[in-house]
Amino acid sequence: AASVGHVHLSVGDVATARAFYVDTLGFDATASMGNQALFVSAGGYHHHMAMNVWNSRGAGPRMPALGLGRVELALPDGDAIGELGERLSHHGIATANDGRTVTFADPWNNELVAHLA
Repeated sequence: AASVGHVHLSVGDVATARAFYVDTLGFDATASMGNQALFVSAGGYHHHMAMNVWNSRGAGPRMPALGLGRVELALPDGDAIGELGERLSHHGIATANDGRTVTFADPWNNELVAHLA
């Protein structure tokens, strides 16, 4: 498996991306380009992930296809995994949680898997 420092996702709109990745997941918004792109991070880094609408404005959930379909998020400890599971549940987001990993989907059906670093 490869480790990638930055992931850029094509999303349907930046406001929904901000609501999911910042308000729900708890990433910090570090930069934005109006309604075109959002850059987020954890721990003060300039950005770990970005979401843009450059080729996907108005897109709905992605269909299974070749290409990126899963992003892994490395969390520092079990407490962080538990807190993420609780936050997702509070926001009504379906998860698979085995106590070591939490798997869920973003609004565009990109799978995210949070696990211990």
